Amino acid sequence: MKKTSYSLSALLILIISTLACSFSFGSGTRQPNSQDEVATVVAATLQALTPASPGETSTSTPTGMLPYSFYYLGTDGTGLTQVFRIERDGTTPRQITFEPVNVGNYDVSLVDGNVIYVVNNQLMWINADGSGRRVLVDGGAVDPNNPILNSLSNPVFSPDGQTIAYGYKGLNLYSVATGVSNLVLETEVVDPVNGETRTGQLYWPEKYSPDGTKLIITIAIPNSDGVFDAIYYPATNSIVRFNSTDNAFICCGEEEWTQDSSGFYAANPTVGMFGSGLWRVDAASGIVTTLLPTDAGGGNFNLADEPYLASDSQLYFFYTTASSPDGIIQRSPLQLVRSAPDGVTGRTVLNTENFQLLNEALWAPDASLVIVAYAPIQDVYQGGQAEIVFLDGRPNVVLTTFAQNMKWGP
Repeated sequence: MKKTSYSLSALLILIISTLACSFSFGSGTRQPNSQDEVATVVAATLQALTPASPGETSTSTPTGMLPYSFYYLGTDGTGLTQVFRIERDGTTPRQITFEPVNVGNYDVSLVDGNVIYVVNNQLMWINADGSGRRVLVDGGAVDPNNPILNSLSNPVFSPDGQTIAYGYKGLNLYSVATGVSNLVLETEVVDPVNGETRTGQLYWPEKYSPDGTKLIITIAIPNSDGVFDAIYYPATNSIVRFNSTDNAFICCGEEEWTQDSSGFYAANPTVGMFGSGLWRVDAASGIVTTLLPTDAGGGNFNLADEPYLASDSQLYFFYTTASSPDGIIQRSPLQLVRSAPDGVTGRTVLNTENFQLLNEALWAPDASLVIVAYAPIQDVYQGGQAEIVFLDGRPNVVLTTFAQNMKWGP
């Protein structure tokens, strides 16, 4: 459920620059780069797919092909960004939201499929069937001179569906049962006086751990190059920051929790502003272990993306090594691999497909398949055509011509 690391690197440069100049962000709305109307090219069938060469695309789908319902941001018939869902059978998508403007960040309850999302600086709720649309939090008008102070962003459901974390003047926790929000980490701001610049830390949530006891958050420090992630513990209202001696790229929702919530993996397939490679973070201590360092030896770089520790205790990710005379790599052909949790032992290529245009991936819990969003062209770094890539050699199946911010539902 992710953007590419290159896209995030570019975004971080913009954020840091903006913070240093005016201590402001945009609304957080991420719009697709394609204006094609979302359509599906698959049809239901009760017959199993015939095995074919990896990378070959099929338009046939068996019933119950997906482990869960599949949610994503797509474009409606007017080109506006909306939330869509494809059921487990992998057939025609259903539009969930019908807003007159672009929908921003969203999340799905894993309990019942209800959706929360941001639109017009309001935190909205809609039931899984599209009914019950209502406003949970109204952020009011955004101050164009300092939008960060009252911009809503990044709503995230807890695994039990009872808490919504979101960014608004800091980090907030909203109780679904009571309808009450608590500001747990405040964005401290000093208004400029006699030329002073604003100071403080900005917070917004990224991902809950599977057990719901931890929350990855992004922290931004204005007037510096500090944009990084940390782990927030709601029970103690405390933060664990990461401890790394390498130039590890661990930021902005790219992380993937282990299923036991003991830690998470992060990876970066680009070289430039940040180091490439693969890392594991211990949630209790924040200690970062480098599994694949940037330097692969012989003038090559280790490039990894979308790591996932599956229920079989094997690590699945996209990987390659590549060289660059100028030390900059934006995209490189990646291969789908499997290894032991250390990223090295028993590493095996599972698929001969070239994943150079990979923008985002969503793994099935057992890693039997992964949904990949392929960029339409080299220079598009958010969203793309969503295809199921099976790890048993069956042909790819196209789910929709454009998807972004892909998530599983119940």
